[in-house]
Amino acid sequence: MAGIQLYDHWRSSSAFRVRIALNYKDVEYVAISVDPAAGEADQAAYRAVNPMGSVPTLVDGERVFTQSLAIIEYLDDAFPEPPLLPHSARDRAHARAMAQMIASDVQPMNCGRVKRYLAEHNGLTEEQWLQWSRHWIREGLNALEVCLRKDLAAGSFLMGDSPTIADCCLIPELYNARQVGLDVSDLGGLLEVEARCMELPAFRDALPEEQPDAKEFAEP
Repeated sequence: MAGIQLYDHWRSSSAFRVRIALNYKDVEYVAISVDPAAGEADQAAYRAVNPMGSVPTLVDGERVFTQSLAIIEYLDDAFPEPPLLPHSARDRAHARAMAQMIASDVQPMNCGRVKRYLAEHNGLTEEQWLQWSRHWIREGLNALEVCLRKDLAAGSFLMGDSPTIADCCLIPELYNARQVGLDVSDLGGLLEVEARCMELPAFRDALPEEQPDAKEFAEP
């Protein structure tokens, strides 16, 4: 299959980030659904593509790329317009730091494989999982709100007047927050950024419910 392929799952916030980047850069791709909860990511054929058995995985020709932030940075190099990293070294560092606050500090605490392991081996209940998720998501979003209010990222978006890799991470995490019942109404700065992002088709079209493999939102 020629062109870019994205091994994707509608529930994956990591894949959500990459969909935003692909859409924002108007890059055509073929989505291939991989459902980790159904064991599809553990199958030998997929592990041969991505040894971690996670999504997303992006295939461009003969090259395979894993890890959402690495994929986004690859896309920014391969398709430089419009950019998802600011021009100056200082601003790029700030944008990457905000992205990592979510991708490295928050999301790994709340991913599906962690939930499945804790439920299977530690008897974690659904309510306990929700409490756990709310705690870690709240910590990360609070920190981002502080960064925004300290004016490290003055502008319409998290890092200036156009979306960056940081916004690609923020929107999926706010979505996750609401999915676990976390009240984010006090995060006024982040919500303003979210509203601006959601004015853009690149963000709206990347929403989980807009994906072809979205089952929960399917018509009866």
